[in-house]
Amino acid sequence: MTTIPHHYYPPTIRLPHYAANETSVLSLIAQFGFLWAAVLGIAFIVIQRVRPAASRSDQLAFIWMCLTGFVHLFFEAYFVIHHQSLASSQTLFGQLWKEYSLSDSRYLTSDSFLVSMEAVTAFCWGPLAFFIAYCIAVHHPLRHALQLIMSVGQVYGDVLYYGTSMFDLYFHGVSFCRPEGYYFWFYFFFMNFIWMALGSCA
Repeated sequence: MTTIPHHYYPPTIRLPHYAANETSVLSLIAQFGFLWAAVLGIAFIVIQRVRPAASRSDQLAFIWMCLTGFVHLFFEAYFVIHHQSLASSQTLFGQLWKEYSLSDSRYLTSDSFLVSMEAVTAFCWGPLAFFIAYCIAVHHPLRHALQLIMSVGQVYGDVLYYGTSMFDLYFHGVSFCRPEGYYFWFYFFFMNFIWMALGSCA
């Protein structure tokens, strides 16, 4: 089978259906940022209308849960559903996953841990985040127990995500991240740590 050149690590991984992104990185990030802004804006309007007397912390928690639900249920579910064809995808989410995969190429190789972990994240935590947002909007006390469950689950998932990658690096000498620091610190570390930090505080 012909090996198609790519920029992912380790360079030896085979991506037979790989196709380079057709959209620039700046455009991809801008489009994803617009989606985030739209979700945040709509969530802000909804909580203001549904529960105008909500405290600032409840408003922020509602908005965060809506964003979390969106990212989990749509973006991460896209990976779970399309993981086998992701390397050749030219859709917005497909190209975003290929860009993120520069920090973790396991996403392009249908890694069994990542597909399983992301499936739980997408189809359990995604709907649950929207249900928690609903509980916040109607001031239902169940939201606290559900938030605790989801926060523990997200932290556990992130620890396993970091841990499996670090285990391969230090015990097997295999890095799935390109050597440029910003791929590791911004994509791999920071973009996942957000859910550990804010998810625990929401």
